[in-house]
Amino acid sequence: QITAEKDIKGSSGAYFVHHHLLLEGGESSSWKIVADVNKDHIDIHDLMEQLSTADNSLEKLLENDIAAGNLELLQKIAKADGLQLSADQLATGRHISNVLFNIMRGGLFEDHYGILISDFIGYIHQANKPLSAVQKVFLESLPGSISQDELMKQVQSKGNPDLIRLSYEYLPLSFSRRHGDPSRPWNKFSIDLKNKDGSSKKYYQGNWRDIFQNWEALALSIPCFIHSMIVKFVNASTIDGYNPYRITSDGIDWEVVEPDDPWSYIGYWGDHQIIYLQKLLELSHHHFPGKLSSLMDEAIFVYANVPYRIKSYDSIVANPKDTIEYHDGLEEVISGRVREIGADGKIIYGENGQPIRATLAEKLLVTLLTKLSNFVPEAGIWLNTQRPEWNDANNALVGNGVSMVTLYYMRRYVAFLHKLFDSSPKSLPLNKSLYMLWEGIYQVLQTNQAVLQKKFTAQQRRSFVDQLGQLGEDYRNVVYQKPSNEKATLQTVKLSSFLELTLHYIDHSIKANKRSDDLYHAYNLINFSEDELSVSHLYEMLEGQVAILSSGILTTAESLQVLDALKSSKMYREDQYSYMLYPNRELPGFLDKNNIPNSFVDNSALAKQLFSDSNQELITKDTKGGFHFNGDFHNGDDLRAKLDKLKLQYGILVEKEYEAYMEIFEEIFDHKSFTGRSGTFYGYEGLGSIYWHMVSKLLLAVQENLQLAIDQDEDKELIDGLVQHYYEIRAGIGINKSPELYGAFPTDPYSHTPGHKGAQQPGMTGQVKEDIINRWAELGVKVSDGCISFAPGFLHPQEFLKETQFFEYVTISGQRERIELKTGELAFTYCQVPIVYKMSERYQIQLEKSDGQNILIDGQKLTPELSAHLFSRDQKISKIRVFLKMV
Repeated sequence: QITAEKDIKGSSGAYFVHHHLLLEGGESSSWKIVADVNKDHIDIHDLMEQLSTADNSLEKLLENDIAAGNLELLQKIAKADGLQLSADQLATGRHISNVLFNIMRGGLFEDHYGILISDFIGYIHQANKPLSAVQKVFLESLPGSISQDELMKQVQSKGNPDLIRLSYEYLPLSFSRRHGDPSRPWNKFSIDLKNKDGSSKKYYQGNWRDIFQNWEALALSIPCFIHSMIVKFVNASTIDGYNPYRITSDGIDWEVVEPDDPWSYIGYWGDHQIIYLQKLLELSHHHFPGKLSSLMDEAIFVYANVPYRIKSYDSIVANPKDTIEYHDGLEEVISGRVREIGADGKIIYGENGQPIRATLAEKLLVTLLTKLSNFVPEAGIWLNTQRPEWNDANNALVGNGVSMVTLYYMRRYVAFLHKLFDSSPKSLPLNKSLYMLWEGIYQVLQTNQAVLQKKFTAQQRRSFVDQLGQLGEDYRNVVYQKPSNEKATLQTVKLSSFLELTLHYIDHSIKANKRSDDLYHAYNLINFSEDELSVSHLYEMLEGQVAILSSGILTTAESLQVLDALKSSKMYREDQYSYMLYPNRELPGFLDKNNIPNSFVDNSALAKQLFSDSNQELITKDTKGGFHFNGDFHNGDDLRAKLDKLKLQYGILVEKEYEAYMEIFEEIFDHKSFTGRSGTFYGYEGLGSIYWHMVSKLLLAVQENLQLAIDQDEDKELIDGLVQHYYEIRAGIGINKSPELYGAFPTDPYSHTPGHKGAQQPGMTGQVKEDIINRWAELGVKVSDGCISFAPGFLHPQEFLKETQFFEYVTISGQRERIELKTGELAFTYCQVPIVYKMSERYQIQLEKSDGQNILIDGQKLTPELSAHLFSRDQKISKIRVFLKMV
């Protein structure tokens, strides 16, 4: 590996080495040059100069290696629509890189929608051996290969809910690796591409909260698998409302208690369920309107059986950082079922031995209702399942923290569900236990709605949270101890009223969390006292602004107000013209910590007696007369244990001052406000750090608001303001930065940039998903009501070519083709069909079919029928030319 001489001046040569390893033996002269300069250190500018003089510019590096013969990698990239050609070669180069990384994280459907029946049969047998035996004749009657659509038709004709479910869940992905930083000791994985017989291996594995984001970007190019992704997502969710740790082709995994492993830790993440599921639901709604409604009352869904048990509500209040028990006995039961049945041994069964079945409506409501059982008005969703949210660096917020971020995303989710249920059947079957939870929460919301006209008092908030928390416990007690398929009927008209009222509560809390500087709070802190629940605020965070911009509650003018405030905030890093996760700050020095006020000690009879006895177990006195708590105390629990011990000797003195010592300890150390490494580290997601994934999330949020403003024909000044913010944020991400400024090759995605060095940790960041989606938006590719439109509302005119060039692509059948592009044109593939843009006097689409027929369409939108041809990759459309009237 070529390493940089200075972090801020140079960059690791990982870009070259990385691609060289992937391309396996490409003999382009680029690699020969890299080999020639492969010394211990090299200045990036020298390396770039050598590449340039050899006619091997950075943007042509990948092209040269593909030309050297590695068609297989080109085909992989092409299948996920990674090939583009415009005048902005850095943007198109970054898109190739993003697509490659995205499929390496989430996998790739290498056979498009083709299903190899031998692999499918093996999957069914691995998942459910009894089912495989029962369906043996049917499975063996299927042809050697079949399309996904035809397979689902034949499977549904059998009417077996488990066969239908598993067929939906079947995702013939390959080229996937486990997620996470490869440098971490527990991330042992390999990308297995071939079976022993040399055939392509269908396999994927990934952390649950990572893999679905990469599938979202992949679904844009292969949309007919969207519903398989949704079914896989919701069937991996638990009956208590959360999700396991890892998803693989073989099923699910969870974290286990390992006393000898300091990295092992059980718990549920809480935020990703809402927004990642929401994005997949929206993709389905836009591409295949009506499909979700057809699944709402079909009982083909199940629950993952993770051997965790969330404690009682009172226990959670008493210690919100220790809320989940690991059940070894349950794990043994599950493991036994897996040996007997297969992967389906990890789902929940009732007393009759049948799976607990649910409809899609129920699965969507479980996620919402369990979140609402942890809703704290004017504060957010309580983080009480032992795991942080998106930003792991805020891990210490667990327990005392509440998330407005999740509540902002819930706002979008609830608004979507409201429309979805309005188009669903008039009544929906729910498991009776969930119906009781819904009914109880609805009653609490109705009883307290008068408070929405003002603010909750601390007493009202405590009563409200207690009621919701107890309902959550009651529900868990039933489904943990005696899960049942007994049903109750929920009328959608009542559900609609419930969702409307829920929106009122969410909006009330959002309004309460707007800051005086026009930003919004991301996380808050809560404190339980005898009959009160108080709320305090943390400092501003970028994550909160991204979430509020994504929530759907803001008008265009309000979104612009947030972005203007963000640009003026302390989160803006002018040197990188980008945004830190939170404002940088100076940490107190060692001598500034653990200082007990002299006035407190002077008024403490206990302290005086301890010093009289030369006892320094509780507090010490330094040579300058300052007082400090015992340096061996790690937290309040250590102090409490020491006070309890001192009671044996100092009895009444300790009892009188017990709470005073606990209060002054918390006042000095403020442990409740401690966020984790985000408040103490200077790298990763720490102080002064730009975390590029969150910046790309910000860019996506701006893009969504910008597209909505264009669709609603908002005031041009507002649209122009959003466009300006969009391209400023995009420029800050790094595509057009110099390597010296970025600290790395700017066409490659990197994890983060600390305040004291250049970009760190190249490659496999989840940022690539957002960047892919944003690139489609820049090109104006939009799907709505089952129709594709090509309407680039903010594509930079400089993207159009200034001279004739050839666009090379790979067809769906795997053939390399090329199109000559003229001045004023650009090209890309969408669902692996080449799209050529040309500036013109009017909006038109010229569509070339594979049978030689040409279709001319006035406007910018394809019909549902023509769009379906692209979605299905049926090869009936060979090329599309789009004529754009550029203003």
